Amino acid sequence: MEPLEVEGLRESVSYEPVSVKELLVEMKDTSELLIDLAYSAVLHQSDQIAHEVLELEAKMQVLQVRARMSLMLAARSPDEAEALAPVLGVVEAADTIADAAGDIAKIVIEEIGLPPSMRGALSAAVELLVRGTVADDSGYAGQTLQAIDLESETGIRVIAVRRGDEWIRNPGPETTIEAGDVTLLRGPEAAIGGVYERLTGDDYDPEPAPEPAMADLERAVDSIVLMKNLSELAVDLAYGAILFDNEALAREVANLEVEVDALQSRFEAWVLQAAAEADDPVALRGLIHLGISTEVISDAAVSISEGVLRNIGVHPVVELAVQESDELIARVEIDADSELAGTEIVEGVPAVDVSTSVIAIRRPEDGWLVGPDMDTTLRAGDVLITKGTRTSAAEFESLATGSHD
Repeated sequence: MEPLEVEGLRESVSYEPVSVKELLVEMKDTSELLIDLAYSAVLHQSDQIAHEVLELEAKMQVLQVRARMSLMLAARSPDEAEALAPVLGVVEAADTIADAAGDIAKIVIEEIGLPPSMRGALSAAVELLVRGTVADDSGYAGQTLQAIDLESETGIRVIAVRRGDEWIRNPGPETTIEAGDVTLLRGPEAAIGGVYERLTGDDYDPEPAPEPAMADLERAVDSIVLMKNLSELAVDLAYGAILFDNEALAREVANLEVEVDALQSRFEAWVLQAAAEADDPVALRGLIHLGISTEVISDAAVSISEGVLRNIGVHPVVELAVQESDELIARVEIDADSELAGTEIVEGVPAVDVSTSVIAIRRPEDGWLVGPDMDTTLRAGDVLITKGTRTSAAEFESLATGSHD
């Protein structure tokens, strides 16, 4: 068979026999990493992080083309085409998210303009993410993540490593940190400075976030932050919907997309009102770009869960890909004898020493509770959709089932 060549990207792509599941895992992890990096680039006004986004966006284009090739070859009958159609939707949605993240990064790279108040608001909405290059004499160089044990000792997690042109998007306990690696660190601000300095040998000197100024602009900024949170939640719930073949979760994704659309309409009105008062209205262009890209992400979430919504079913390859991705989406039920019963959840984070987030709760008498600002107390019988590392997912499940020592 002659190789299929696709031109017009940064590199040509030839067909290679490859596991669709592995491609889907990589695309899911990459798209979620891209969302984190894009908003962090805006928050820190970081050209370096913004360029990392564009590099990953280009790699996502290659992954999408390879996935489409494999899916086209796999569909040999109408029944197979029907079963694989939702898989193609997941592939296209991941690429759409990557494009939207690239557009967000260009706000920084092309100096489109963004009001300083935007950074003040994002600082409370974006988990702290820092990019650092491992110094030759770093105390971490040459050690595995298990030996360093950053997450247990400091709460800081290495979420990705770039070594030359290659990305390690799912660094595990056996991953070795080498001198020259570009690492992406996420965690609490109080601890990240010390880790960054030991890693890079440089001082950690974050810029203070400015305060919002105008009332209309403040409302617009608050709206875009809420749109961001709801869009990210929609993506999480969409993957949960296909993992558990859960129509209720898929409907919540569609509801979130409608809410994001409504927020965007109000957001645009407040931006225009703020422009009338601004000394430099052109500085608000970046806000409009951010709003458009954020809304695109929520649309992509609907595409991910479309197979569930249309009762086409979930292809096993998608379920396996979601199960094996970097951040694991899990379903747990709180047993009657679980020590989690009575535990408070504040802004989606349970008050336990396990690094996981609760993104949705199904409560028998109340139905689904969803939202990034979810504040509640866990009860026996609650069914939780959580997101975290494999280690934290296992620890949280043991707490939920009452089997924790």
